[in-house]
Amino acid sequence: MRDQPRKRKLTHNLTSLCGMVLAAFGFITGTALIIIDAQTHFDNPYTGIFTYMVVPAILFGGLLLILVGVLMERRRRKRGDSQEPSLPIINLNDKKQFASLLTIIVVTLLFIAISVVGGYRAFHFTESVEFCGKTCHDVMKPEYTAYKNSPHANAGCTKCHIGPGADFYAKSKLNGLYQVYSTMFNKYSRPIPAPVHNLRPAKETCYTCHWPEKFIGATEMTRTYFRADEENSPWTIQMLLSVGGGGNGHRSAKGIHWHIAGENTVEYIAIDEKRLEIPWVRVTDADGKQTVYQSEENQLTTEEITTAEIRTMDCIDCHNRPTHQFHSPERALNEALTSGQLNPGIPKIKLNGIEALTGKYETEGEALEAIQEILAKAYPDGGPEVESAIAAIQRIYSQNIFPEMKVSWKQYPDHIGHMITPGCFRCHNGEHQNEQGMVISRDCDSCHTIIAQGPGRDITSINTGGLPFKHPEDIDEEWKESRCDDCHEGVPVM
Repeated sequence: MRDQPRKRKLTHNLTSLCGMVLAAFGFITGTALIIIDAQTHFDNPYTGIFTYMVVPAILFGGLLLILVGVLMERRRRKRGDSQEPSLPIINLNDKKQFASLLTIIVVTLLFIAISVVGGYRAFHFTESVEFCGKTCHDVMKPEYTAYKNSPHANAGCTKCHIGPGADFYAKSKLNGLYQVYSTMFNKYSRPIPAPVHNLRPAKETCYTCHWPEKFIGATEMTRTYFRADEENSPWTIQMLLSVGGGGNGHRSAKGIHWHIAGENTVEYIAIDEKRLEIPWVRVTDADGKQTVYQSEENQLTTEEITTAEIRTMDCIDCHNRPTHQFHSPERALNEALTSGQLNPGIPKIKLNGIEALTGKYETEGEALEAIQEILAKAYPDGGPEVESAIAAIQRIYSQNIFPEMKVSWKQYPDHIGHMITPGCFRCHNGEHQNEQGMVISRDCDSCHTIIAQGPGRDITSINTGGLPFKHPEDIDEEWKESRCDDCHEGVPVM
């Protein structure tokens, strides 16, 4: 009796074969990466995503192709299609065919190896600062420039904007799809809106380097301010900033970091986009007791409170510009004069620098040319010091003001301090009180203690017991009744 021809397997088709190749690639690559991760632990989120999302997607895509091929083969057989797609039969006893097969295998393995390395490097590049800052150069130029001159210049963008794990990576990339569309079709806002509402909680990013519970005591801080007069007269304030800390179960939280200590929870409602106006604050202490403070001038109704976003205070609510800082002309010139980038001996350099920096310019190039002309006109005799001053002031402009993106210190208020923005006074303004009439303190000594102040750049007389604040100009008691930013807007008060 003649043997019946052996029936071909359902997986014996080109579609399923391709699926087998993909599945094998995904399995081998994924296994290797998981072993590497177990031994060295991937620090960046992109490698984790490649290992635990991209490679599995390839594996399951291959398995899906195998299934599709099987279903297609079954459907073909049910139709009674006699013409079966044939696959080449390789005779391994044939030296030429064997050599060809070996060549194909070697080339394929090399291709896979190169693809793995290239894929890893591609993902590694997408994590880099250069990719984040330069890919969309026009859009990201202000943020990238500020980042390079910030205290966090050695920390990669993804450390804060994504952090470890795959969940926030996926969210950021989904959000990034719209950003790519906005960039391609010129749909992005100028300036880029802030704050970022979907930013990862600070305890999952900032706390990997900073640990507020370990901060103890006070930090010394010295600031020198220069007047916009003929002599660029300096006025120095030296203080102890009560950063505090604690709250880890061994001692009570104190100082500024009391606000985010584990034993306390501070929540608030902001009624504006930039979180400058905060009429409602709720404090929950270690015993679970809640106290609500409301602004006398802007009482929220029960319905408004119910429907509003109640935000739990964390690092970013004060340190809202930890990296992308755009300094006002007043601050930038003070720092340049203090550090020696500008020579305070040049008459009226503070005043002329302010004039040059605050002009209305359409482009950065136009601004740099105008700064050159204004200062050259103010100091017609020139000289090395003047040339150095012009370069320093141009640098200040390039690092802090970006007319093409409509970016300056005005668009991105910094909540640290209270000189040119409400800052601490958003809550500590003496107007928030609870039902018992207790008021959130406006006392300056709650946060800092002035130990020296006066004219000059070097203060030798120090009083550790604390000094009452003395305004450089005689404005009587007005500074006690109003906020600093009512007068100070980032340029000197003339």
